[in-house]
Amino acid sequence: MKLPDPAPQPLAYEDPRFLASDEARPLRILAEYVEPFTTLRREHVHDTIVFFGSARLSEDGPLGRYYHEARELAHQLTAWSKGLPSHAHRYLVCTGGGGGIMEAANRGASDAGGRTIGFNIGLPHEQRPNPYITRELNFEFHYFFMRKLWFAHLARALVVFPGGFGTLDELTEILTLAQTNKLERRIPIVLYGTSYWNEIINFEALVRHGVIAREDLALFQWADDPATALQLLQATLDTESQEAAPGFAHSRTARESRR
Repeated sequence: MKLPDPAPQPLAYEDPRFLASDEARPLRILAEYVEPFTTLRREHVHDTIVFFGSARLSEDGPLGRYYHEARELAHQLTAWSKGLPSHAHRYLVCTGGGGGIMEAANRGASDAGGRTIGFNIGLPHEQRPNPYITRELNFEFHYFFMRKLWFAHLARALVVFPGGFGTLDELTEILTLAQTNKLERRIPIVLYGTSYWNEIINFEALVRHGVIAREDLALFQWADDPATALQLLQATLDTESQEAAPGFAHSRTARESRR
């Protein structure tokens, strides 16, 4: 008696059960690097100005002024970037893709007629892609560390508005990369909201206790209004750079970092 032919098995890379397994985790991690790389290159995204800040701030809430000011700053930066000479960089506003400050920044860039990026991540609460992200530049991540890699990869500047654990995590990640000289290029960092940040992080105490050096305080600057933040960013961004795009930030080796 002839046995029936076995049911065809899917190829491993087409098998949803395998791709969702613990064993396939390296493939999922790699996908969160390769897919954004391919898309950003196709869309000619070279350099970004990253906005960090709380998803919980609303435009009519107690800290609503920060929503409006993030929106205004993103609008001004986008309008300025669009007016740069054709050979200069075009700086795209990039956020974590959610609500609050992220929505405000994407919204301001969209208001100015610019493309704008969202690196969203799936969370149980409060993190859904906002409607102001350019459709082709709306990314979804599962792994926080891959999302943070992409924030750093193309960032030419960083503006950090008031936020909670997530914002603190993202801020200290970039500060650590800058402090340890792990990136070949400098990323100007603007802390927006002096009174907020000085209450949340006692930078002077960190120096006093010897856990950071006083010169580490020069890794960031302060701003309390869009005009000041815009001026700081325009003064530090290299608008005449001719380097090839995309301008990926390259990690330095241990030997290079000690130089």
